[in-house]
Amino acid sequence: MAARPSADQNISGIQKAAILMIALGPEKSAAIFKHLKEDEVEELTLEIANTRSITPQLKESVINEFYQVCLAQQYIAEGGINYAKELLEKSFGSEKAMDVIGKLTASLQVKPFEFVRKADAAQLLNFIQDEHPQTIALILSYLAPGQAAIIVSALPPDRQADVTKRIAVMDRTSPDVIKEVEKVLESKLSSLVNQDYTIIGGVDAVVEILNTVDRGTEKHIMETLEIEEPELADEIRKKMFVFEDILLLDDRAIQRVLRDVDNSDLAIALKGSNEEVQNAIFNNLSKRLAVMIKEDMEFMGPVRMKDVEEAQQKIVNIIRKLEDAAEIVISRGGGDEIIV
Repeated sequence: MAARPSADQNISGIQKAAILMIALGPEKSAAIFKHLKEDEVEELTLEIANTRSITPQLKESVINEFYQVCLAQQYIAEGGINYAKELLEKSFGSEKAMDVIGKLTASLQVKPFEFVRKADAAQLLNFIQDEHPQTIALILSYLAPGQAAIIVSALPPDRQADVTKRIAVMDRTSPDVIKEVEKVLESKLSSLVNQDYTIIGGVDAVVEILNTVDRGTEKHIMETLEIEEPELADEIRKKMFVFEDILLLDDRAIQRVLRDVDNSDLAIALKGSNEEVQNAIFNNLSKRLAVMIKEDMEFMGPVRMKDVEEAQQKIVNIIRKLEDAAEIVISRGGGDEIIV
């Protein structure tokens, strides 16, 4: 059986991408363009424009390479790197399989613990709950927020805040440490760990998790952090509910919040908000007051961003206090109790 033609090694990645777009046709190419950044679209468009002719052999080679990489990515998602390598070897041979895997991991940088992200959270909890809190924090840093939230909520109360704090202060983790943890978890992806230090965790990771857990778990963690790490707790709290999240409130809750908001603060806060947020506020004000606020916004002229942020933070603080007092409910999409 004759070997399939392979893409010329002198052809760059952008040239291959241009050939693929041309081969796919305008409709499919347009759909792909929607997922690219502006500079990528410009670069690819220019390359397509400069591509004059393509031999049938080269076109077939590029399409085959694209198909192989897509296949490898699918196999990795289904069962990990070894699973992908095994199936690709059966289809294309050992040398070609390693070539495809190499291209994929070099361009996509498959994350460590990818197989853990596919695991059921309850089963994963049973597997890691007796590990050291630092090990648990490392693993949770790589999980989807919803998956991590389930595990954090199910940890013993005395470990919840400890693990959360470790995630927040985690900055860079040595590849050797990641590999060792992956071995403990019988990871299939240890060979893919980038030799550069991997940036994970941080306050943003904690915020995403706490915004997903139930309110009781969140309160316990935050109250503990406020005692042990007050500055960290304050940084987390500021990021947990931003002004634009007022859209998570129903009309009755927005009306309750507005009763405690100073009109001058409201005008300044809305000056720097998007149209959707402004409409949500105005729709819950009386017509007279809405007109007055709009006039204040119009006549105040340009406002410093610092003043806008301060006014918005005042309103966010009011929202948090009302939530703590159970006067309003923030729809989190997580494990909050259903109010009827």
